[in-house]
Amino acid sequence: MSSSGDGDRLAGVVERVVRFGIAFGATRAAYGRLRSRPPGNPASWERTNHAGRTVHTQAGAAAAGGAVLTALPSVPAALATTAGAVCGRYDDLRGDERRGFRAHLTALRGGEVTSGAVKLFGIGAAGLAAGALLKERPLDKVLAGVVVAGTAHLVNLVDVRPGRAALLVLGLGAPGLLRGSLAAAPMGAAAAVLGDDLAERTMLGDMGAHALGASLGTAVAAANGRFGLAVHAAGLVAAAAYGERVSEFAREGARPCAHPCE
Repeated sequence: MSSSGDGDRLAGVVERVVRFGIAFGATRAAYGRLRSRPPGNPASWERTNHAGRTVHTQAGAAAAGGAVLTALPSVPAALATTAGAVCGRYDDLRGDERRGFRAHLTALRGGEVTSGAVKLFGIGAAGLAAGALLKERPLDKVLAGVVVAGTAHLVNLVDVRPGRAALLVLGLGAPGLLRGSLAAAPMGAAAAVLGDDLAERTMLGDMGAHALGASLGTAVAAANGRFGLAVHAAGLVAAAAYGERVSEFAREGARPCAHPCE
């Protein structure tokens, strides 16, 4: 029994290391490719930081791709991560200065579909779909969906300074490695672009932040039962309600901002 248990633990460790390595390698490869040959209009991958310097957002696309690839064959993780990437990219291209759920819902009541509303409903729906695939009981499905979508939103909230979002993914994902290997996918992808993010050569943007957050949220949801889901969901709802304070906290004590403050 002891020998079998030790073997299972070793296999689990190996699986986590391999998954992290695949995510890291795939993200680095995609990042290099995207930097040399950005798809579509190269200008669509550029953003101006607060100091007036131009930085690129290919790191976000590379991290999203690395996380999706490594999440397979987990359909819930791949679904949520892809939805986060697609909705985030749309916001990178079409986003405006309005922030917060209230502003976007107010615009929606007036007949205007903002990029923030697309993110809210798109990532929310994908989160609920992922939760439905992960859990069996109705309440657990809903809680898991809140965790997936809420984590995607949280990671984007802190993406207001270089490296903040990637470091949050690494910090929150580390405990999850003790309970499963899904967290290794967003962690490996985040680690792969962290150096360039901190050096202010690139940024994750909404595409990368939402994708990594959704991937991490799926890992958290998969590893927790009802009590853990409820605790995480409550914390994430609170973070969303006080989003501006969360972003402000992430800004404090940082170097000059390389990201548009979101």
